[in-house]
Order: sequence, then C-alpha cells, then structure tokens
Amino acid sequence: MDVLNLARLQFAVTTVYHFFFVPLTLGLSIIVALMQTLYVRTNREVYKDMTKFWGKLFVINFAMGVVTGIVQEFQFGMNWSEYSRFVGDIFGAPLAIEALLAFFLESTFLGLWIFGWDKLSKRVHLLSIWLVAIASNLSALWILIANSFMQQPVGYEIVNGRAQMTDFFAVVFNPNIWTQFPHVIASGLATAAFFILGISTYHLLRPSQDNAVFQRSFQIAAIVGILGTVGVIMSGHSQMQHLVTSQPMKVAASEALWNTEDPAGLSVLTIGNLQGEEVFSIRIPNLLSLLALDQLQGTVRGLNDLQAEYEQTYGPGDYTPPVFITYWSFRGMVGAGILMLVANIYALLLVMGEQLGDKPKFLRFFIWFIPLPYIANTTGWLMTEFGRFPWIVYGLMKLDEGVSISVSIGMVALSLVGFTLIYAALIAANIYLMVKFARGSGTAVQDEASTAQTAVSLIGD
Repeated sequence: MDVLNLARLQFAVTTVYHFFFVPLTLGLSIIVALMQTLYVRTNREVYKDMTKFWGKLFVINFAMGVVTGIVQEFQFGMNWSEYSRFVGDIFGAPLAIEALLAFFLESTFLGLWIFGWDKLSKRVHLLSIWLVAIASNLSALWILIANSFMQQPVGYEIVNGRAQMTDFFAVVFNPNIWTQFPHVIASGLATAAFFILGISTYHLLRPSQDNAVFQRSFQIAAIVGILGTVGVIMSGHSQMQHLVTSQPMKVAASEALWNTEDPAGLSVLTIGNLQGEEVFSIRIPNLLSLLALDQLQGTVRGLNDLQAEYEQTYGPGDYTPPVFITYWSFRGMVGAGILMLVANIYALLLVMGEQLGDKPKFLRFFIWFIPLPYIANTTGWLMTEFGRFPWIVYGLMKLDEGVSISVSIGMVALSLVGFTLIYAALIAANIYLMVKFARGSGTAVQDEASTAQTAVSLIGD
C-alpha cells in the first residue's frame, strides 16, 4: 500500500471515530437544554433529574469528541500538506472562526453549566446550557462551510497554484451548505433521540422507582426523534437533488447507473463485474427521475457518459468513484434511516397511547435500535467522501496531488497503527463510562465535580 492510500485510510479511521461523537453532542445538547427549560418553567423536580442524568452523558460524549477531533487538524499539516498549501487561504477563515468563536464559547459555558448548579440563578444557568447547544451547532456549521468548499468550490481564484479567497460571503453561503447543514443537525437530533429511547427503555424494563424520569425522557425523545428522522429524510432528498447538478458522478455511483437513462429507475439491487458492466439489476421504473428531478420523466446521467465528459474537461484519468462502496454505503444509510422512521413511529404511538407503563412486547427492541443512527451517520459519511473520488477539492485538486511529499510509508503506517490503538482505547473508555452512568439512577443527585473530573481527565489524557 502506498503513502496516498495509507494517508486516506488514516484520515478515514480517525474521522469515523470522531464522527461517532459529533452527532450525539449536537442533538443531546439541544435536548438537555429543552429538559432544563421545562424544569425552569414548571419547577418540577422530574425535569431537573432528567437534565442532570442526560447532562452527565452529554459531558462524557463532549469530552471524547474534543479528544478525537484535535487529531483531525494535525493531519492536514502532516499527511496532507500539499492540500493544506492549496486551500489554506480559504480553510483558515472558517476553521479559525470555529475555534475562536464557537468552540471557546461552547467550552466556557459548559464549564459554567457543570459547576453552576445552585450557584447561578436558574435563568442564567439555563442560558449557559442553551449557549452550549447553540455554540455546538455553530461549530458544526463552520466545519461544514470548510467542507463545502471541498464539495463545491466557490468564491476563489487560483493564484500561483493556490486557491485564494475572493468572496468571503460566497464561501460562507455556499449552495452546498443549505442542504448539508440541515441534514447534519437533523441527524444529530435523531441520534440523540435514539440514544435516549434505548437507555430509557433499559430502565423502564427494570423494577425501578425512577419510571417518571425515564417515561418523560422516552416521550420527549419520541417527539424529537420523529422530527429529526423526518428532517434527515427531507434534507437528504434535497441533497440528492443538489448533487444531480453539483456532483453527478456521486449520484450515478450511488445508484450503480452506468448508462444514462431517461426516465431513470431507482436501483433495488444491482450487481456488476470488475469491468464496470451491469450483470444483474432490479430497478423501480421512473423513481430515480422522480427523486432527483421531481418529475417522472427526466435524464439522469450515467457513469460511462460522465467519465467521457470529465476526460474532455479535466484530461485523461479515471473519474469514476468506487461504485461498490458508494452504492452499498448509500443503501446502508437509507436502510438504517427507514428502520429509524418505522421505530420512531412506533415510539410515538406508544407515547400517544400512554402504554409505556405496561411494558409493551416490542419495547425492548429500542435498546438494540441505539446503533441505527450511528450506522446511518457512518455510511452517509463514507458515501459522501468516496463518491467525490478522485477529487480532494472537487474539480480543482485530485487526491494524489494533495498528499504530503515528505512523509514515507513507514511514517504513515506507524502513525496509523498508533492512532488506531489509541482511539480503540478511547472508544473502550467511552463505552465503559457511558454504560456505567447510563445504568445509574435517574433521581440520584449529580456530583458535578466528579463528572467534570471525568471529562477533564479524558481531555488531559
């Protein structure tokens, strides 16, 4: 394996690890803030207990997200220095704003929230967790603005072989961000909702005196979950329609559509050979045209025609993404999303029918549904990044042009092994802490100092 593929594998490993924590942080921060808002408005202790219980898990997850996220920026200068040189003038602005504004705001007010119980007034303390939630999601926005330039470059000019920003607002209001950001926020809400549904179910199935805490938690999660899941589906639909014009290769690869079709059918199952020829396919007629173009008749370009077009535009080369990975990761994302929608509808029916206390037959399945959004998030990210092949900046820079020229195979391999082992240990620590605190009582008073020390220890390590 050469330096390029090792560097790609390393970035993929560290990013997948990091992205386990990001959606839960985004969604859980909002839900915890909602729970505390209910406590301040009603003064009911059950909402305070809910806020403290889920707040502990949020703090642990936040700390792990910080630890795993730091490595991402190091790799830009280590393995991808040529890429950093090319886009540094543009990437520097959103990343600096994210660090100086969103992350510092988030970290500062999280500290106030952790240590501010019974020390700050209720409204000031509530404001602190809302600022944490807002800053967390603003942080995601600035990261996605940087990523959107890789997906759809705008507001730049090439000067001496480097991309330089000519229009800051064009970069900030990149057309790609209007579909990408809502999709990420909705997936965060869905991830947090299923996390709460599963853990609440665990407690509801046990003889416990905390049923009020977890029944209320289940109810809130069912409502937030349906909003998040439907939001994911709707924003994902908008993303596909945007990709038809901005990255048609990705759409064709995700459907294994080798030849241009009008109307185009949606693939249920497609099998091809190593030569890129379709061997067997089951398609639903007209459905891809309907989803991509909002009409039953419409042209969706295939991989073969796009390859010929790209060769004329960019020169000789292979511009076809890895079809197998793109095709099946797309189906993993969609399949997990459909299961989430069905499960969320069932959860909502249980809440509306007030049947939680009766421990219905299928309630225990929500424990096993916790991984569903993680599967959807990971496969969605794989589809997004692999579908952009061979570009690291779409239409401007290829992957082999962005890798560092001064690193050796041994350097990248050693750091890959090291990062993988360290991240595996962090994942094990996170699971241990999450399980430990998730099994705890919902009415026990939170030891803020203990929770904070756990988080600080994780960051320090």
